[in-house]
Amino acid sequence: MKLLSVAIPCYNSENYMRHCIESLLPGGDEVEILIVDDGSAKDRTGEIADEYAKKYPSICKAIHQENGGHGEAVNTGLRNATGIYFKVVDSDDWVNEDAYREILATLRRFVYGQETLDMLVSNFVYEKEGMKRKKVMNYRTALPKEELITWDQVKIFMTGQYILMHSVIYRTELLQECGLELPKHTFYVDNIFVYQPLPHVKTLYYLDVNFYRYFIGREDQSVNEQVMIGRIDQQIRVTKLMLGYYDVMKIPCRKLRSYMIKYLEIMMTVSSILAIKSGTEENLEKKKELWQYLKQMNIALYLRLRWGFLGQGMNLPGKGGRKVSIAGYKITQRFFGFN
Repeated sequence: MKLLSVAIPCYNSENYMRHCIESLLPGGDEVEILIVDDGSAKDRTGEIADEYAKKYPSICKAIHQENGGHGEAVNTGLRNATGIYFKVVDSDDWVNEDAYREILATLRRFVYGQETLDMLVSNFVYEKEGMKRKKVMNYRTALPKEELITWDQVKIFMTGQYILMHSVIYRTELLQECGLELPKHTFYVDNIFVYQPLPHVKTLYYLDVNFYRYFIGREDQSVNEQVMIGRIDQQIRVTKLMLGYYDVMKIPCRKLRSYMIKYLEIMMTVSSILAIKSGTEENLEKKKELWQYLKQMNIALYLRLRWGFLGQGMNLPGKGGRKVSIAGYKITQRFFGFN
């Protein structure tokens, strides 16, 4: 059995996937690298996957499937994972070698020790195209360093300081037991990957190392603002799915409840701001419908989000109100380094 399984969803990724795979090879035989070719047809993605599987048969495995989207590639990785822990690294991203060694040493310590670790959190770095100063997302205010904790011992998550796919490694069995299955042909499902397992996580550990390098800045990237506006239906779909997984207002642990509510708040904000920035009546109607959907589904959560700071900012009336919303978004965008 492997210590860590890393799934790399690949779709027409020949220009950058080698860098990603090479950064993971120093893990050696303790790691399995699952290169999931998600029906790539325009380039040599499938051939490159096979090449690494042939060259490193004890580390790399090439899996070819019909195109199912990022979520289905992650599902396939999880179905094939034999590692005790599971990580997703997108094909245009990479990891830092020194931090990688610390990550593996930490996982090893728990596997061979008496305590069970459900979720390991580490930092990620925005590798933004053309930016000299790299923004690091760390969790120092939110999580005690190098200490196995429960949700009760979590400190304060700042606004915008969320545990994302880039920062998390889950215990593989936990993901399988909580029934995680991401929807096919849908973008932004990485939010579901992080969110759905949270109530099943009993123990967390924060390693303050800059492990994951998140490349951002390609025009065709799913987090490019114009691309996101064009895919607003998928953003809304993911948000609705997340709203439906749990009645978060009834989650018994106060700190976990608070964190999950904040996560849903940011999902509602992103969907709303994309609709506002698009400027079309059709998308503004979709925003209205999303808030109505939440109101009908969970009135307590609706009231909490609608009259919170971000909810009020997303629902100010008229053009003047929309300008205030966009101004707030631009400040957030600059501060957090989003695309």
